Amino acid sequence: MPADPGGRRRLTACAAELGARRVQLRWSNLFGVVTVACLLVLAVTGVLLATWYTPSNDLVTYDGPYGPLRGATVTEAFASTMAISFEVTGGLLVRQTHHWAALVMPAAMIVQLLVTFFTGGFRRPRQLGWVLLVVAFLLVLLAGWSGYALPDDMLSGTGLRIVEGVVLSIPFVGTWLAGWMFGGPFPGQIVENLYPVHAVLAPGLLVLVLVVRAALAVRHGQAQQPPAVRATLGLRLWPDAALRAAGMTGLTAAVLVLLGATSTVSPVWSYGPASVGEVGAGSQPDWYMGFLDGALRLVPAGWETVWGGWTVTFAMLVPLAVVAGYFVLLTLYPYIEAWVDQDRLPHHVLDRPRNVPVRTGIGVAGMLFYGILWGAASADIVSTEFSVSFETVITTLQVALVAGPPLAFDVTRRICVGLQRKDREILRHGHETGRIVRMPNGGYVEIHQPADDAERARLAVTAASPAPGRTDDVGRLTARERVRGALSRGFGEGHVVPADAGPDARDRVPRLTRRAR
Repeated sequence: MPADPGGRRRLTACAAELGARRVQLRWSNLFGVVTVACLLVLAVTGVLLATWYTPSNDLVTYDGPYGPLRGATVTEAFASTMAISFEVTGGLLVRQTHHWAALVMPAAMIVQLLVTFFTGGFRRPRQLGWVLLVVAFLLVLLAGWSGYALPDDMLSGTGLRIVEGVVLSIPFVGTWLAGWMFGGPFPGQIVENLYPVHAVLAPGLLVLVLVVRAALAVRHGQAQQPPAVRATLGLRLWPDAALRAAGMTGLTAAVLVLLGATSTVSPVWSYGPASVGEVGAGSQPDWYMGFLDGALRLVPAGWETVWGGWTVTFAMLVPLAVVAGYFVLLTLYPYIEAWVDQDRLPHHVLDRPRNVPVRTGIGVAGMLFYGILWGAASADIVSTEFSVSFETVITTLQVALVAGPPLAFDVTRRICVGLQRKDREILRHGHETGRIVRMPNGGYVEIHQPADDAERARLAVTAASPAPGRTDDVGRLTARERVRGALSRGFGEGHVVPADAGPDARDRVPRLTRRAR
């Protein structure tokens, strides 16, 4: 059969196009590779585990090699998990490697979110990429939570009991929703219901979201670092950067396998099978779900009322609303900032965090808010380990949750403004060298080393003009525009842009990654 010269030419042209693109190397790129590596490890180990695991809540008598549980009544899900751990050759290694990859992947995605936020990498035309990154993170949480419950051990059973209580507390639809989720009285058929979510639905949607995000990244190109490194050509996307990424993927996979071989995680034989009437002491969720548990613990007791014959429990609804609002704001932040600043220009150069103090302050405040919720999940462990009353720990965290983020915002904003002053001093006088010389008049002065051209390009900034409220056709300023104008003035406090971009413009630098010039 004759070869297809047209297809060969297309492949050659595609390879040439990829070879013409350039990728700047920076440490934050590694976490995207780590995320992909974890996804690959999860896929391979997940397929292997699926061949041995039995997703069923049906009861059986355990007769495996683990003596302390022999003769106990367990579910088929727990029995198959025990068989994987003790009877399948390499099964424990595969299961623990799978679990470690599930623990590392959310951490890598959180770092990606933080880097993108603080550098302004979510601005036009990359707003949709940010939304997809947040959605991908939520899908990772869904996949992790659904997989956390599948072993049907005491720890996962305790977590499912908490989930049932939260769902039941939702007014009007809680009972129906719990019955639909669990398939009957607890525990119902929860393992059978969660298994397709963990094995098919969440992974499939995650892969789809990541593929779309990668396509957008190829289309828009890589955002550049600030002016100091604009001249850096970078590596060819193919084959140089691709092979480096492949090597990093292999190293990450090797580390995950090493963790699975040497570090015990999720020892279900120690927890024992799930029980409807029992919970494990000191039960903790996987770290990436800790913020949800912490949100429940920080709500004051007794927050409920009776309305229309229905008992409305704010102790459950308030945490749900707060966490949902947090992620909604996180998802929509690029559009909110663009609306406040009336910014419709494309951005292909990243911000230095210190140059946008308000955004950086918001990011640190959000990090602290998330961190306090996350830390509250271990309030009981902190209480027992440090011999502090549980009530004291909870009260301290409640105060920190309310007062901490505003304080963190103000402190961060002031630090950014102080760093800008330091940059101006370096731009004017150069770096201190520690060399003191005596002047002819008897005085002493320190010798300063002037900044080089690249550093001066990075430090030279000018104030960004806020976007005032706009009047309508009859010259009136609407309440909406008053609010937006006030927010724009607040956001503009300390906001500076590179001097070569001008005070009223954002960066207009063409994409470096499009073609080698």
